[in-house]
Amino acid sequence: MSQFDVTGTRARSGWHDWLMTETPRSRRQARIGSFYQGWLTLRRNPMAMFGLSILVFLVLLAIFAPLLAPKDPYAQDLGARLLPLGSEGYPLGSDSLGRDILSRLIYGARITLYIVALVALIAPIVGLFVGTVAGYAGGWVDTILMRITDIFLAFPRLVLALAFVAALGAGIENAIIAISLTAWPPYARIARAETLTIRKADYIAAVRLQGAGPLRIITKHIWPLCISSLIVRVTLDMAGIILAAAGLGFLGLGAQPPSPEWGAMISEGRRFILDHWWVATMPGLAIFIVSLAFNLLGDGMRDVLDPKDAGK
Repeated sequence: MSQFDVTGTRARSGWHDWLMTETPRSRRQARIGSFYQGWLTLRRNPMAMFGLSILVFLVLLAIFAPLLAPKDPYAQDLGARLLPLGSEGYPLGSDSLGRDILSRLIYGARITLYIVALVALIAPIVGLFVGTVAGYAGGWVDTILMRITDIFLAFPRLVLALAFVAALGAGIENAIIAISLTAWPPYARIARAETLTIRKADYIAAVRLQGAGPLRIITKHIWPLCISSLIVRVTLDMAGIILAAAGLGFLGLGAQPPSPEWGAMISEGRRFILDHWWVATMPGLAIFIVSLAFNLLGDGMRDVLDPKDAGK
């Protein structure tokens, strides 16, 4: 072994020992070491890594869509209508307007990630705020906030999203708002349950005696302990968010034509499902694969962030 290899091996071993130490010298070292140990746990789960690889591929697909898409996703060629799989220049066939299905799927990944990212940013924050305030305040505040949460939970998510979109108007932005308004209640429930177990802790009483107000206690000492449970729930909910967005697009209430949204593509292709099955099947497979990837990653994240539930 060369001196360079020996030096590299020692450096890697040193970093590993520094990250895995049970006596970190700083908060930064403890936080980085916790992330590293979580990554090692996740890496040992082959199904979670499979889901993660699919999602990384989807992100790269969305970023480099102009370079990877073989054709303009909006370009119509009526002379190439409903071409089957494997046609020259159309690997996944074409739709009823002669548009390349593969190109539209690639650009549709951008819309899917856009919806997922915004809903994952809005809904957990709203749910975290409502749940922690209800759990910490208790009394009539808890009663009012939880009854509002129960009202939202009483309706099927897609039906409630349809009602909001009907009120707000069709469009991808309004669809995101509608899905976010229907997605926050489960996060509020989780945050409230976590807060109820934390607010009686001794260190919360000590912080309160030091003069910390309710806002500081909630944001600095309760929120960080709720984050891991919310991350697991968000990851597992992504499949439902994708299906809700696709359902709104299928009904013409989400992304509007000629946008290459996967649900709208299925809606367009349903007229040809018997004779030209690929028009609707290809975007359907895309939704299935991405939803499966989020579920697999969510199971792996649960093992990492909430190991007490992994064995149930």
